[in-house]
Amino acid sequence: MQQVSGEEPVPVGTEEHLTSTLWRRASEDTAIAVHHDGQRWASVTWRELADRVAALAAGLVARGVEPGATVGIMSSTRLDWTVVDLAILSVGAVTVPIYETDSPRRCARILDDADIALVLVEHADLAGRVTEARAPLAWDGEVLVLDDGALGRLAEGASDADREEVERRRATITADDVASIVYTSGTTGTSKGCVLTHRNLLWTVRQSLVAIEAAFRNPEASTVLFLPLAHVFTRLVQFGCLEQGVTVAYARSVQSLRDDLTELQPTFLLTVPRVLEKLYDGARAQATGWRRIVFDVADRAAVEAGASQEVGPLLRLRLRLADALVYRRLRQAVGGRLEVVVSGGSPLETRLSHFFAAAGIVVGQGYGLTETGPACTFDRPDDLRPGSVGVPLPGVEIAIADDGEVLVRGENVFRGYHRDPAATAEVLDDSGWLHTGDLGELDAHGALWITGRKKELIVTAGGKNVAPAPLEQAIRAHPLVSHVVVVGDGRPFVGALITLDEDALRAFAADEGLTGDARELRGHERVRAEIAGAVEAANASVSQAESIREFRILGRDFRHALDELTPTMKPRRGQIAETFADEIAALYA
Repeated sequence: MQQVSGEEPVPVGTEEHLTSTLWRRASEDTAIAVHHDGQRWASVTWRELADRVAALAAGLVARGVEPGATVGIMSSTRLDWTVVDLAILSVGAVTVPIYETDSPRRCARILDDADIALVLVEHADLAGRVTEARAPLAWDGEVLVLDDGALGRLAEGASDADREEVERRRATITADDVASIVYTSGTTGTSKGCVLTHRNLLWTVRQSLVAIEAAFRNPEASTVLFLPLAHVFTRLVQFGCLEQGVTVAYARSVQSLRDDLTELQPTFLLTVPRVLEKLYDGARAQATGWRRIVFDVADRAAVEAGASQEVGPLLRLRLRLADALVYRRLRQAVGGRLEVVVSGGSPLETRLSHFFAAAGIVVGQGYGLTETGPACTFDRPDDLRPGSVGVPLPGVEIAIADDGEVLVRGENVFRGYHRDPAATAEVLDDSGWLHTGDLGELDAHGALWITGRKKELIVTAGGKNVAPAPLEQAIRAHPLVSHVVVVGDGRPFVGALITLDEDALRAFAADEGLTGDARELRGHERVRAEIAGAVEAANASVSQAESIREFRILGRDFRHALDELTPTMKPRRGQIAETFADEIAALYA
């Protein structure tokens, strides 16, 4: 069994917890957060943040929230999310994140399984979704709406005795108390609640700060949060910024992200590959005529430089010209100060890593699961290995089992699945190894390369094992493609369901002189030929038995509301197979 270990870890004391740093710095007037109040960007100091958290914590005590009680948050990423999270943790309660995109069915699963007594939702529409979810349940919990002033009313309802109780509870919280129950995305089965302690999360934060230390060298380091804080990776960054004293700004929305990045000028960013793909595709789409030729030259130069041991004078000249005409525009689009990007959630195409690196923006990948709090490895900004997900964090052990499964051991590994000892026993063995379900390899430098997922392996009727991820990643690299799901389990050959990016489709139609609405364009022979070329290119990297022989361009993209996508844009294969059963059958007709 291959095995590699990270360096000596940064310790976490028994009496430390996720709000310890907040209270240590509560008297400081240094700005720690930036948010939009509807009219302007406003800063919040350590002192102000601590005051808000303390007031809300007292309100929760007054409302009857006991230590160990579960409290849900269902909201977009905003300052209130952080305040609520810290207040819940400060009274010894347990935060249960619920994605704002979650369907009533998924909400019902979480409400019921986690025994949530109180849910704070962002607005009335989400309150309605929770009400719909509770209908088939014997759930009588309370729902409070942030936009209706719930936090202020909670704080006003607290007495001096409640505030004293917060102080008492804060002093008794330990690193091994449960901090959060975070539900998995359910891409390959039923969503399960991961029980994470203060130690799991705080320990992972401290090791992650060592791994991406380069992101904090800038004395004015700052970031913009826009991914859901319900995702434990985004929360890791939230706690990391608190731990490090780095300014965190909250984007107004994903739709306003480009404007927010320009205004807020972050130095580092947490993102998912789809956002980087969109930035790249958007930059390419805006380059028309001769600028498109220049863009493609810049793209090739970036790949060539990334793959070269040494950059010669001719390539250096091409890179300088590309910087003046292409890369500089990309830097300006993300604020002009961005230095480091951490990408997670799914594989990032190597070509994109090279392109952003040529523009002076280092993109490193990380790997982990909700069960690992959530990080295991990071691709160090000072020692990138594009395509890999980096080396283990300090204190983390990574092993590759005989069947290729990635195993993880360390203080980041969760306590188990909530109310599901059988499922816990399936993934945690007697030696403390977490069996991740991912397939991978370790290279000579100790870097981990993810090659697929055991549960996603397709076994064709001919007995051929096919890992869909490499094929899907290769096809998704085409600007026209939004999502790909490879199918073929028990079938005579491998097929694919493909959805198109409507913005890219319109741009492609304009370039090619095609007319018609989105439906007509999806069926156009020129569009199909373009997608066929992407499929053929992907097939070139696999054997004939593993290659995609038929594909279907679907009439719409996958949707969050129908549980077809996770909040981090990963397709839920089971739901997609059910929804598009007729289209899959047609592939094999």
